Formats: sequence, C-alpha cells, structure tokens
Amino acid sequence: MTAFLYALINAITIWNYSDKDERTNADVAIVLGAGLSDGKVTPVFQQRINHGIFLYQHGYVKKLIFTGGYGEGNQHSDAWVAKQYAEQQGVPPQDILYEEASTITQGNIRYAKVIMDSEQYQSAIIVSDPLHMKRAMLIAEDAGINAYSSPTPTSMYISFKNKLAFLARETFFYSLYKIHG
Repeated sequence: MTAFLYALINAITIWNYSDKDERTNADVAIVLGAGLSDGKVTPVFQQRINHGIFLYQHGYVKKLIFTGGYGEGNQHSDAWVAKQYAEQQGVPPQDILYEEASTITQGNIRYAKVIMDSEQYQSAIIVSDPLHMKRAMLIAEDAGINAYSSPTPTSMYISFKNKLAFLARETFFYSLYKIHG
C-alpha cells in the first residue's frame, strides 16, 4: 500500500470517528491538555475543560482528571491551571485529580492511567477535540483503559482550512503511532 493511500485511509477514519460520542456513566473524565497562553487556558483547552465539567455536572463521571505538564516558559502546569479553572466553575477540589508530568497525548493518557490505578477507578470518558479522538482512544486502549469517547461538541478549529490543517497533523501522528506505538 502506498504511503499516500495509507494516510488517506487514516484521515478518513479519523474524520468519521470525530463525532463519535459514547457518553455514558464512568468513574472519571480524562481531559487531555491543550496548552496555556500567558498562563491561561487556551480557547481549545477551555472547550475541553468545559466539556469535562459538563460531564461531571450531569452525573456522567464522579471525578475529573486534568492532564498536561509545564509548557515552555509557563509557571504552572496545564493541569494545575485547568484545576483552578474548574474550581472557579464550581467543581469541588476533592473531585479533581491531575497529572503534571506529560507533554504529549501518550503521556497525558498513561499518567492518567496511573492515577486511575492508584484510586482504583475502572472506566473513563476521554475528552478532547473531535479530530483528536481517534488517536486518543487508540492510546487509551493500548494503556489498558476501559475508555469511552466524548469529543467537545464545538471546536476552535472552525474554518475548513483550520480543520484540514488539524486533520493533516492528526493523520500524521495517528499513522506514526499505529506504526511505532
């Protein structure tokens, strides 16, 4: 199979998976990090956090796990800032867990799995952008998480040009992950 055909099939798979919402009752929601800007959550990360809070407030999950380490020049981790944001939205601190060691999606999920194991949680809803969900779910499966997909209902990647660029990026990383794990 040519590299182009392989990438095209993966891109179609990612696109088709992007609106798959398996929202169900689970122990936790794992909210994947998306960076900070001037010490504040980016619009993309804010939508992920807001969706995690929605799942919590509507009884789908009992706890939130925020992920994301320290970006270059940041005083606080992505996860810590997300925790502060969620608390400001009314989520009790005792219902928020977070990991600050990860810098990429694989780390987000693997460190979240460590938290799940230490707290004896069995299931998770993975929260990210729609076009990120296919790769995130593959990584969660490989990490041994009983996971369900719930993409953000909206995305900051609105224009076709931005969606296409994000899809190309995800296709590259998804294809690379499938090959190398």
